[in-house]
Amino acid sequence: MKRFAGISILFLFMTAPAWAETYSFGVLPHRNAVLTAQYWNPILDYAGKKSGVKLELGTRKTSLDYSEAEARGEFDFVYNNHILAQSHAAAAYRVIARPAGKPIHSQIVVPEDSPLRSLRELEGKEIGFPNKNGFTGYAAPMAALIQAGVTVAPVFGGNQEGVMAQLRAGAIPVAGVNSRVMQEYAAREGFKYRALWISEDYFDMPVAAHPRVPMRVVKAVRGALTGMAADAEGLKILKASAAVIKQEPPLGFVPAQDAEYRNQREVYRVIWKKEGR
Repeated sequence: MKRFAGISILFLFMTAPAWAETYSFGVLPHRNAVLTAQYWNPILDYAGKKSGVKLELGTRKTSLDYSEAEARGEFDFVYNNHILAQSHAAAAYRVIARPAGKPIHSQIVVPEDSPLRSLRELEGKEIGFPNKNGFTGYAAPMAALIQAGVTVAPVFGGNQEGVMAQLRAGAIPVAGVNSRVMQEYAAREGFKYRALWISEDYFDMPVAAHPRVPMRVVKAVRGALTGMAADAEGLKILKASAAVIKQEPPLGFVPAQDAEYRNQREVYRVIWKKEGR
């Protein structure tokens, strides 16, 4: 009996599912915690099961806290473009995928009934940003203001939707935002706004892996994500998650690489040089 029990335990150990391996998946909290969990947990559960590992959602209370943790390399996988900034270079995350669909844009927006009509009119005014590492929410709009010779008073709201809520409440007159997040927020909240400035096209925030993650796991997770929209079960999950945030199709993920984000790295360089960082 003892021998049988020993063999049984060994057998169970040897056949334990690979999802016993757990990897953190960091997501920038530009939406509130509830929406972030409702959107990402089903996707990560699906991708984890398909790739044979367990993916756990990781985030922080504010975008700045999250960004600092990411710069230290605390997450195994991430969904964020702060990795393109010089502050995150040491973590050496490598891009593996990105959301499908149209390019995103940075915008400088005001409420629809605002009297402001041009960037020049923003001179000396408060403008809301999520944090100093944000790309669409800070680096790109700030670069546009610098190039226009406009000096503003930055107000940091913690995350994208925090800034949008302040704009909606009238606490700030203008905000730098991610076009897609702004559109989804406005649809959910019934908020009407208009853009004073719109950036060039940028690829959406990348999914990236830390160098410590084994390549076999990276390839498996990338394959699970990029194949999700072609799988009936995966597409059903993507549609349900999209409904939570009012996301428009196409849904899912496509393969991506670091070179596709060269223009975003350049914007970060402009800001860091101007600010002496």
